[in-house]
Amino acid sequence: MDGTVFAVRPPAPHPVRDLLRFLTCGSVDDGKSTLIGRLLFDLGQVPEDQLATLARDSRRFGTDGDAADYALLLDGLAAEREQGITIDVAYRYFSSPRRSFIVADTPGHAQYTRNMATGASTCDLAVILVDATKGLSDQTRRHSRIVALFGIRQVILAVNKMDAVGGDAGVFHALEAAYAEVAAEQGLTRVTAIPISARHGHNLVHRSATMPWYTGPTLIEALEVADTQPAGHDAPFRLPVQYVSRPDASFRGYSGSIASGQIAVGDAIVVAPSGRMASVARIVRAGDWAETAQAGDAVTLVLDQDIDVARGDVLALPTDRPAAVDRFSARLLWMDETPLDPDHAYLLRLGTAVVPVRVSAAEGPASLAMNEIGDRLIHATGRIAFDAFADHPGTGSLILIDRDTHATVAAGIALAPVDQPKDIHRVPAAVDRATRERYNDHTGAVVWLTGLSGSGKSTIAAALERQLHAAQVRTVVLDGDNLRHGLNRDLGFTDADRSENVRRVAEVARLFADTGVVAICALISPTQAQRDQARTICADGPFLEVFVDTSLDLCRARDPKALYARADAGALKGMTGLASPYERPQAPDLTLPTADLSPDAAARTILDRLAGLGVMKGG
Repeated sequence: MDGTVFAVRPPAPHPVRDLLRFLTCGSVDDGKSTLIGRLLFDLGQVPEDQLATLARDSRRFGTDGDAADYALLLDGLAAEREQGITIDVAYRYFSSPRRSFIVADTPGHAQYTRNMATGASTCDLAVILVDATKGLSDQTRRHSRIVALFGIRQVILAVNKMDAVGGDAGVFHALEAAYAEVAAEQGLTRVTAIPISARHGHNLVHRSATMPWYTGPTLIEALEVADTQPAGHDAPFRLPVQYVSRPDASFRGYSGSIASGQIAVGDAIVVAPSGRMASVARIVRAGDWAETAQAGDAVTLVLDQDIDVARGDVLALPTDRPAAVDRFSARLLWMDETPLDPDHAYLLRLGTAVVPVRVSAAEGPASLAMNEIGDRLIHATGRIAFDAFADHPGTGSLILIDRDTHATVAAGIALAPVDQPKDIHRVPAAVDRATRERYNDHTGAVVWLTGLSGSGKSTIAAALERQLHAAQVRTVVLDGDNLRHGLNRDLGFTDADRSENVRRVAEVARLFADTGVVAICALISPTQAQRDQARTICADGPFLEVFVDTSLDLCRARDPKALYARADAGALKGMTGLASPYERPQAPDLTLPTADLSPDAAARTILDRLAGLGVMKGG
């Protein structure tokens, strides 16, 4: 049979039990494309016209003289044939008497690891090839990490080119034992090792007479009995909202593909992350009304009441809903030639939500180079619906996009919320913010005054409150000193306590803004990170960061609380601007040079900006 190409009559059709999606991966020249091509050939699933083309291409591009080079059945790009490597992901559909298959032949070259990750993202099983003459490689380990990253737990270790080592059982068992350690490190719980020769078809479909010591399954037998991923029908209901359907004024529906679970007319649903609740009034599926729908169905849900639902929200059952978080840990595969930069702007796509984020490390450097995998912290600009990939694969996978180039730079999985409870959810207000704002005749907002001690923050805050009150705007002043007598009395002045002080004030300011009140916050808030966190917490806006720009010399001269004098005398430790640094705002919404402005004039400047933002009626 070897070396001669001839047509094999396809077997008579058999009932197909189910579908298995798998990929082949490994290092360059481990024989992935050859394995799939030979497997198709031995199953009789290569049409006669392709066999004729294979014979011609083998003479031109083949690696074994005039003998058939089965890799050419997969390597479709001209560059692949000329270089003898796989670059793109090639998908093939075939079947055996017991099952249908979709196989992804993925590239082995490190340069194209991102393409391998693409192939792995939808698979149930991985066939990882190892060259018996070379052993485990860095790519073997890297591909195993990527396989584990995407939740694949079933692996077939195909030890290829056993003909080149004379079918030596010792070589096979040594590689089997070595890979068992790799699998254990990555949590790959089901590994089946098979000695094969892809070129000669040994142990692919037909058992090899050259390795009588091997009594395990052939490759096709192992594929036929592998588990497939459940369709998600029994998992909790998740519908990432793709778009809001409003063909006319009489219809409003929320469309998307059900990621998991089932839904029926009359079921109560909750919107994540907002926590708003309603019931399903109607279901549109495939253009018709339906009573139920399940995982995989593309549907439009009509609710029994108008609530705020937008693209990126997730509809779920109240008894099992996503968490609402703005920080979480993720495992990332970096796929861009430019390394991860914690100071660079990225977009996160999680489900259908796309939000600006920054990326950091819990400890050590945050950077990741191309093809590196690492756990990082994701900081979103607002709360998003969050599911851990381990619990909800359909809504727990993510990508990162460069905001400048729009290139996909990383793929990964959501791991866990950071410093945020997973099972405590927001309770929606009985009277929403829009209703309160209509009643107040103005919107809520947060004005965040930052600057050195003595810069005039509290004085300007008082002047602004008087002017807003005269304009019939409801206000509250959250002064840092006052709050340290009550809400924040347990906090000191360490870096951690200062950050917690800012966080608590920002959370309170957000609550006031949500009730339609203008919250005026006067805090030193010395670092840019603290002020950015406040802006993130108050992301529903408007949020106005106001830098009260007063020189240290002028602050010393004013010294209304004698703090600088005490610091100079050694009686006060850690004074901001002296022993502790103050970071000037990088891009404040408003800068007030108080050497040239009276408190009332500074307040009027803020008032004009609020009017321009539409906070006051007619603004």
